[in-house]
Amino acid sequence: MAGDRLIIVAYDIRNPGRWRRAFRTMNGYGQWIQLSVFECRLTARRRAEMVAKLTDIIKFGDDHVVIVDVGPADSVHLAIESLGRTVPKLERGATVI
Repeated sequence: MAGDRLIIVAYDIRNPGRWRRAFRTMNGYGQWIQLSVFECRLTARRRAEMVAKLTDIIKFGDDHVVIVDVGPADSVHLAIESLGRTVPKLERGATVI
């Protein structure tokens, strides 16, 4: 979608309970790539929402979340090289509820 940004989120969370909450939260924002790494295509509003939710989950001083803004989702071609299991390409589409 126009205005979406391609975002890579990686996290290192020490507590298993907080890790599971972060994982479930991130599943709502992007595609799981590897253990604690997600590829997301987000509007500025969805990104801010995601950051707020992650901020509520993590314990500052113990946990670490890295958010990498790669650029406009419609013009950036993310090339992920994967050894072993194949990573499917993330396709953004409408969700009818």
